[in-house]
Amino acid sequence: MSKLYDSIDDRLTAFIEKQKMFFVATAPSGDEGHVNVSPKGYDSFRILGPNEVAFLDLGGSGVETIAHLRQNGRITFMFCAFEGAANILRLYGTGEATCFDDPGFAEKKALFPEFPKVRAIITAKIHRIADSCGWGVPFYDFKGERDQLIRYNEHRTDEVWRERRYTGNAESIDGLPGLVKPDAAE
Repeated sequence: MSKLYDSIDDRLTAFIEKQKMFFVATAPSGDEGHVNVSPKGYDSFRILGPNEVAFLDLGGSGVETIAHLRQNGRITFMFCAFEGAANILRLYGTGEATCFDDPGFAEKKALFPEFPKVRAIITAKIHRIADSCGWGVPFYDFKGERDQLIRYNEHRTDEVWRERRYTGNAESIDGLPGLVKPDAAE
């Protein structure tokens, strides 16, 4: 049986901060389209307030999260205890993506100063917080972060990196708009 919370309190904050990985889920509106679930690592999650969070979107295999948020805003975060007491925590909310060329990006990016090339910062207002037993989640030993995602873009100039973001992230797998060049939007 899950327990509901009104806000992210100190105990839940401590649980979130201990986790080395979390999952982000979004989906397009309607009956068609693909539900997307993405694992996230690094020190890429921030609690901004009792019902507001942010995470770092470095890019990866698609632009689903950004496209879904632009369409309907729905987002769920899930944290699982892979060590210690069994627990699963889900944060349900409404989010928005602030991409690297959007107004306000620099202020949000300041939450994650150690990351040089960032596709977007996702912020979300949380309206439902629930945890559950997590008894079916196995134990795992954390051995370290993979550095490929960071290294993948290190050698690229900012201009090349930006162009690759626009061409590779123009639309979701369901054809929803992804990243749009500011001059193309006018």
